[in-house]
Amino acid sequence: MNRNEYSVVTQEIRDLAKKCETNDIINQELYTKYEVKRGLRDLDGRGVLTGLTDISTINAYKKVDGNLVPIDGELLYRGININDLVKGFWGEKRFGYEDTVYLLLFGDLPNKEQLDEFNRLLGTYRSLPNNFVRDIILRTPGKDIMNSLAKSILTLNTYDLNPLDVSIPNVLRQSIELISNFPSLAVYSYLAYRHYELGRGLYIHNPKPELSTAENLLRLLRKNKHYSKLEAKVLDLALVLHAEHGGGNNSTFTTHVVTSSGTDTYSSVAASLCSLKGPKHGGANVKVKQMFDDLKENVTNWEDKGQIRDYLSNILDKNAFDKSGLIYGMGHAVYSISDPRANIFSKFVGYLAKEKGREDEYALYNNVAELAKEVIAEKRKIYKGVSPNVDFYSGFVYNMLDIPDELYTPLFAVARIAGWSAHRIEELINVNKIIRPAYMSISDIREYVPLENR
Repeated sequence: MNRNEYSVVTQEIRDLAKKCETNDIINQELYTKYEVKRGLRDLDGRGVLTGLTDISTINAYKKVDGNLVPIDGELLYRGININDLVKGFWGEKRFGYEDTVYLLLFGDLPNKEQLDEFNRLLGTYRSLPNNFVRDIILRTPGKDIMNSLAKSILTLNTYDLNPLDVSIPNVLRQSIELISNFPSLAVYSYLAYRHYELGRGLYIHNPKPELSTAENLLRLLRKNKHYSKLEAKVLDLALVLHAEHGGGNNSTFTTHVVTSSGTDTYSSVAASLCSLKGPKHGGANVKVKQMFDDLKENVTNWEDKGQIRDYLSNILDKNAFDKSGLIYGMGHAVYSISDPRANIFSKFVGYLAKEKGREDEYALYNNVAELAKEVIAEKRKIYKGVSPNVDFYSGFVYNMLDIPDELYTPLFAVARIAGWSAHRIEELINVNKIIRPAYMSISDIREYVPLENR
C-alpha cells in the first residue's frame, strides 16, 4: 500500500466504523439521570467551577433578589474593562496589543518606560532561529496552517537550549519568544502553502523590530509591504479583543490541563493550538465568512430582510449552507444578551468598511445579526439569549484586509498566545496538581471469552 492509499477510507474501515457507531452510543437520558454537566456547562451556559484566575473576568449575569439575571456582557483584563482599554489606546492614537500582552502577563498596564522596554524585548525576539524558515517551514508546507503552526512550535523545542525547564523565569522567556514569533510562523506557513501548493510566487520579508505586531503581520503578508494606518489599527484591535477570554474557554482550559501535567511550554502551546482550530472554537470565523459567501449567492437583494430571514431559516432547518443547522457567529457559550467584543468591533469594522467602500456589505452583516436572533428564538429551544459573538465580524475584517481564509484562525492564535502564556504561568505558580475530572463508567461487567469460543 502506497502513502496515498493510506489516506483513503476503504470499505473495510467503513465496516469497522459501524461497530464504533453502534457500540459507543450512550443513552442520552443517562446524562440527565446522573446530572452530568456536558461541556462542563449548565443548561443556561454557566460553566462548572473548576479553577480560579486573576487574569480576566467575564460577566454575563448579575444577582437580583437571589436570582441570576442576564446582563450585557462584560470582559475585563486584570480588572480593567475592555471598553476602557480600547477607548484608552485608540484615543491616544497608538497600538494596544503590546499594552495588552504586558497587562495580561504582569498584572498592570506599563508606563511609557516599561512599554518601550517591553516593545524592545518583543522586537529582539521577532527573528526566528537561523535557517528555520528554510529548513522547517518551506520544506514541509501544508494547507492546514494551524497544523503547520503546531509543527513549528514543537520543532522550536529542539532549538531551545533549556526546553524542559518549567521555572517561571524560563517559561516567561519562552512565552515572550513565542508571542514575538507567532506572526512570522503563521504568515510564513501560509506563504509556503501559497507557493508550493497553489503555484504562486514566493516572497519572504523579515519582520521589523520597531513595528507593532499588527504592522508586522501586514508587512510580512503583503508583497509590497504596504498598509494603511487604519488597516493596522483595526487589525491591532482584533488582536486585543482575541488576546484573552477567561480560563474556561476550550483552548485556555487545555493550557491549564496540559500545564498541570508538568510538560514543557512548547507541548502546552501546541495542544492549545490544536484545540483552537476546531470550528466550534477559533475556526468559527472561517465558517462565518463562508456562510456569508453562500448567503450572497442565494440572497439577490441584500436589503430585503424577508429574503435574509428565509435564508437563515433554511440554515436552521439544515437546508442551506453546510446543512449543520448552525448560524455561525451567533451565540456564545457564556454571553447571553451581548458579547462586548462584538459590540466594540462592530463600530470599528464600520470605519474600515467605509475606507474600503464596502458599507453595503457591512449593512448586510448588521441585518443578519438582527434577524438571526429573531429566527433562532422562533425555531430553537434556548435557555439563554443569543447575540453576535466576536467571530461574527472578524472574518469580514480579515477579508477587507485581504487576509486569506487559511490565516483567519491562525490570527486568532497570534492574539491568544498572550492569554495562554499568562494562564500557563498562573497554573504553574498556584496549583501544582494534575487536572483529572471524573467520568462515570456505565459498562456492564462481562466475562472474558476465549478466542476459539467467540
